[in-house]
Amino acid sequence: MASALVPMDGNTVNPIQLSDVFRSIGEQAFHTLVRTISVSRLKTYQLYGTLKARAGAPKLNVEWLRRLAPRFWQRIQDGDEELAGELAQAILVSNLDMVIDVLNFLGIPHRDGFFEKDLDVTGLLQGDWQARAFEHFRSKYPEPLLIFYLNHLAREVSRAEEVFLPKGEA
Repeated sequence: MASALVPMDGNTVNPIQLSDVFRSIGEQAFHTLVRTISVSRLKTYQLYGTLKARAGAPKLNVEWLRRLAPRFWQRIQDGDEELAGELAQAILVSNLDMVIDVLNFLGIPHRDGFFEKDLDVTGLLQGDWQARAFEHFRSKYPEPLLIFYLNHLAREVSRAEEVFLPKGEA
């Protein structure tokens, strides 16, 4: 179930869900994201066991991740937000170099790509910050990965209500 925020004016705000972000970027881009997952990074950040259990896989390696991607996609289509969260963590820890680059570009203070959950960065994320970051990094990182992270970041820090898709990507 989606969480709802109630701003000062009394209107309910429903932030985007991770499954919404995955669905918005499409199945092909989703498979591209799954292919970026690094099993060694999952083990380093102690996410291996959790994702393996959530996937219902006897083992988790690159081959199994590719085999499981169509099932993951179906579960995302069905709104499995817990799986979406596990996959998001796996994708982001596997691509920390991009996360760090984007956070540095946006001027968001962090420690090796991680920042405090209650950090107020609204002053740093003004205007078309997602479009500016996308344009800056689109030739350096795979576009689906960059689009996913910019939406994930917006969801985490500004409770975004709409999925960002660059012009021409919708």
